Amino acid sequence: MKRSATAVVVALALGVGAGAAMAQAKPEQLVKQRQSVMTLQGKYFGPMAAMAQGKAPYNADIVKRNAAFLDNLSLMPWDTFDPSTKDVKNSGALPAIYEQPGKFKEAASRLENESHKLYTAAQSGDEAAVKAQIGAVGKSCGACHESFRQKQ
Repeated sequence: MKRSATAVVVALALGVGAGAAMAQAKPEQLVKQRQSVMTLQGKYFGPMAAMAQGKAPYNADIVKRNAAFLDNLSLMPWDTFDPSTKDVKNSGALPAIYEQPGKFKEAASRLENESHKLYTAAQSGDEAAVKAQIGAVGKSCGACHESFRQKQ
């Protein structure tokens, strides 16, 4: 009994410590982290987009792998959009992220959902469904960038 109580206390302490560490992250570091995630999203989405557009031959194995990575990566950047980062130069984020948090959260959820649907479609082996879902993921990325990212 004493051993399990100790384990609970340790787990809670680690959880609080992790949250405190995130709260202490410098705004510049948060921007760097989210940009890194977005770069990786592009790395794994790009080849799939090329396949969907007929610019590269379709490869189901690459689609399965990349869709799995994208499914996970789509969950990662959102906690780095802390209000402390809104004045960081070269972040690329528009003020609308902080002015319209509900709309931003909706866009983030859409990417997460569409990425998960792509992962599911990739597992099915249905090339037509995969290509259609790649298009849906691309649209969710583009819609978010249109509203919340500076033009590049």
